[in-house]
Amino acid sequence: MSQQSVLYDVPGPRQRRLTLIGSVVATVLLLAAAYLLVYRPLDDKGQFSMELWGPLIDPSNENFSLVWDRIGLGFKNTLTAAALAIVSSLVVGTLLAVLRIQLKSLTQRRFTGLATPVAYLLRGLSTLLSAVTRVCVEVFRGLPVVITIFFVARGFPEFGVSFDTLWYLVIGLTIYNSVVIAEILRSGMEGLPGGQAEAAAAIGLSPAQTTRMILLPQAFRIMLPALISQLVVVLKDTSLGFIISYEETLNIGKQIIGVLDNPIQVYVVIAVMFIVVNYALSKLAQYVQHRLSRGRKTAGTPAQKPPPAALTAQAEGTGGA
Repeated sequence: MSQQSVLYDVPGPRQRRLTLIGSVVATVLLLAAAYLLVYRPLDDKGQFSMELWGPLIDPSNENFSLVWDRIGLGFKNTLTAAALAIVSSLVVGTLLAVLRIQLKSLTQRRFTGLATPVAYLLRGLSTLLSAVTRVCVEVFRGLPVVITIFFVARGFPEFGVSFDTLWYLVIGLTIYNSVVIAEILRSGMEGLPGGQAEAAAAIGLSPAQTTRMILLPQAFRIMLPALISQLVVVLKDTSLGFIISYEETLNIGKQIIGVLDNPIQVYVVIAVMFIVVNYALSKLAQYVQHRLSRGRKTAGTPAQKPPPAALTAQAEGTGGA
């Protein structure tokens, strides 16, 4: 009996026909609704005319090259900010996750072998640092990322620290996304069986070595889908750069719309570009996860033991006979 038939009853021929008919009817109704509620109203208002779509899809249009030069610049700026924010968020988030794990282990440590006042001082300091990092995580995770970007762009110059607009956006995105990534990795490490850390301690590994060599690699592999989802969020959040006048894709799209007055067309093109990039990131995550799981299964397959010498000799003798 197959696992599928155990989990639920396999539909019979009649049920499959009903399912197929229902799917066809639902598809026809959706197409009809899209035609009546979306296509017809837009067509009546001339939203499919080449006057509005020409600058985006017709190379012979006088504005085509100018529009795509601007969109290309905005998309390049978007990818640049996203790449920098992704790398910095992964690095800072990983360090923060490791720090929180280490501080938690230090708060539970007795510091035997040290003087009692020193032991109490180290435990108190560990508890204080653990509380501070937790408060920072909760504060920055609870703030809307748009507010974080705004305060970075307005606050840093007040203290005499000036950057290019790109870096204000990158720092704001990093502050928010690094704490989210840190919590993803921390939960991944704490969700692993406790016996692994105990076994590592039994063979003489320090807590830092246990985290770096055993817990963290597994957390990255287990939490990879959540990490990739957060990286997609980073890419989409670059559109918030408009509040600090960073020329990313949506900001430049607004400039184009202000000149050509075709918001639907411009936003459709920009949406397609974002969908393609985010879909590529999702497929990359699936590929990496598949390779990691396949490598783990291969590594876990026991090697075949060589046959005993007596059996080998007997087989060779039989073959010779």
